[in-house]
Amino acid sequence: MAFGRSSPPVDWLVVGLGNPGAQYDGTPHNVGFQVLGELARRWDLPRAKDKYAGRFAEGRTTPPGVVPAGPRVAVLAPQTFMNDSGRAVGPARGALKLPLERVLVLHDEIDLKFADVRWRLGGGLAGHNGLKSLKAHLGAPDFARVRIGVGRPDSTDPEIVAGYVLGRWQQPAPDVDALVTAAADAAERIVRGDLEL
Repeated sequence: MAFGRSSPPVDWLVVGLGNPGAQYDGTPHNVGFQVLGELARRWDLPRAKDKYAGRFAEGRTTPPGVVPAGPRVAVLAPQTFMNDSGRAVGPARGALKLPLERVLVLHDEIDLKFADVRWRLGGGLAGHNGLKSLKAHLGAPDFARVRIGVGRPDSTDPEIVAGYVLGRWQQPAPDVDALVTAAADAAERIVRGDLEL
């Protein structure tokens, strides 16, 4: 038995990246928020509160009374804008006393074709400003990730790419819904220990 060390209040901090504001709803850049919302619905988490410069909720991945109880989770949707997400995630992770590998980040990935969902622990940042902010505030890029393929436009021009990820989805709504479901499935399996990173 270890004395003087308390265990973290949750097993995982699940972070969905996106931009706050209705004008960004329904855009590829906000798919992390969409997936986080799906997980909160599945896990029947309480209504999110303003905390850690974001929308924050805690609970379990199983309903009350279910035995065995699922992992304890906290979910966070930073309200700092994508490029400053670390300002929300750093304090949340610190308060929850979680190791980096227990922070799971859900984010859009233009280098993956639409509907491709992959996961990993750590890795490069691929020019993603939200991930760069997380690394800066967490001290390392060694957090877990679900990379959600949103595709990319035919151009590498930064303005065209920004217009693509900040514009409305070009894919049909049922295809976007299927992508959100697939990414939520992957995140849920990681949290439950069914997928190895």
